[in-house]
Amino acid sequence: ARDTPALRRRSSPRFAAMVSPSVLELIKSEYPNSYSIVKKIKGREVLDSRGNPTVEVELVTEGGIHVFAIVPSGASTGIHEACELRDDGPRYCGKGCLTAVKHVNEELRFAIEGMCCMDQKAIDEKMCALDKGTTDLGYRNKSEFGANAILGISIAVAKAGAACKGVALYQHFADLAGNPGVFVMPVPCFNVVNGGSHAGNKLAFQEYFIIPVGASSFKEAMQIGCECYHKLKGIIKK
Repeated sequence: ARDTPALRRRSSPRFAAMVSPSVLELIKSEYPNSYSIVKKIKGREVLDSRGNPTVEVELVTEGGIHVFAIVPSGASTGIHEACELRDDGPRYCGKGCLTAVKHVNEELRFAIEGMCCMDQKAIDEKMCALDKGTTDLGYRNKSEFGANAILGISIAVAKAGAACKGVALYQHFADLAGNPGVFVMPVPCFNVVNGGSHAGNKLAFQEYFIIPVGASSFKEAMQIGCECYHKLKGIIKK
């Protein structure tokens, strides 16, 4: 392979998920049949914004696309949600996820390396089929490998797939969903009052939102939400 700055750049850990068209074409020319094949998957434990452990997945393709994905973790989970695998024990107050990371680096890695990151459906279905974990009632809930292990790889595969196509992640998701529509900015939602597990109060609802659906633009919607938030603060204080 030719040794060029563009090709050296593709192997950098800082290589962006959004690849410029010229670099992408160079990668494709060097690896015409394998640039999107998953070459390496590496899981590790990192800390989220709450200081709790979660799973990070690093993925590299044969063409040098290099992406990272960190699994989000909510404070409130329902009884019917997929199982987020935690280690229990004294470490990190029982919230460690080294077991989930181990599954990323062993069973799941062996199953997914060599597959094409452009085939999101096949990869997701393969991981779900491998996990035999069930609830007491027999429903599949990803409790064997952990939803946090499976989701970490799935997000990394999606990012790599978008990078291989040279498009933004939202465009890649739209393509996967078969959505050919014109993209528009979403209506912003403002979480102004918290209840449930987040707040430590007696409010039954977890979140109270302001959604300015009547705004004529995203800019106006942001203004409406911010003004309502500050006005509400004054009303609550009274």
